[in-house]
Amino acid sequence: MSKVNRTIGVLVAAAALTFGFVSPALATPTGIPTTAEAKSKLAALTVRADGPMTGYSRDKFPHWITKPGTTCNTREEVLKRDGTNVVTDSSCAATSGRWYSPYDGATLTAASDLDIDHIVPLAAAWRSGAASWTTAQRQAFANDMTHPQLIAVTDNVNQAKGDQTPATWKPPLTSYWCTYAKMWVGTKSYYGLSVNSAEKTELTGMLGRC
Repeated sequence: MSKVNRTIGVLVAAAALTFGFVSPALATPTGIPTTAEAKSKLAALTVRADGPMTGYSRDKFPHWITKPGTTCNTREEVLKRDGTNVVTDSSCAATSGRWYSPYDGATLTAASDLDIDHIVPLAAAWRSGAASWTTAQRQAFANDMTHPQLIAVTDNVNQAKGDQTPATWKPPLTSYWCTYAKMWVGTKSYYGLSVNSAEKTELTGMLGRC
């Protein structure tokens, strides 16, 4: 999808919302802590410098695994969860639907235009503690739909994020910063990952917007 078409899609969605024509499904991972809980969890996180990337590979975080007894992998499950009127084929791939990307406000109708973002990127997790995990632990982290770690968003926005932390990247929509910070802190807290000082400073400011 072109940038022009995406821009038009955002404007149309905004107009429709204004006049009450549609109500886009918001991507809402489970387990997002409250603001008070997030502030408490952030205060309890270990603050230390990031570890090295030595030995890192995405292959060490097996992701988009197929659920036992089904043909659906994690990506397909998140697309179904985060979309509206999602239709899938016999292999569980989304053939149609409608998705709202909370990072940038875009409304998308092609699954190929969406990435499933790891809120805490795999490489960021590696630098903050996951380097010492077992492969099974890293697989659980990379496919976690119980905690606020996976969300469907516009592909090029996710690609711009890369493996950055809130110290250097935040969602384009400032209105989503509060939720994003709560998800980030909730995930790092559950998995016992550390934060660096710049990351903690930015997260504190983002939670201050809640």
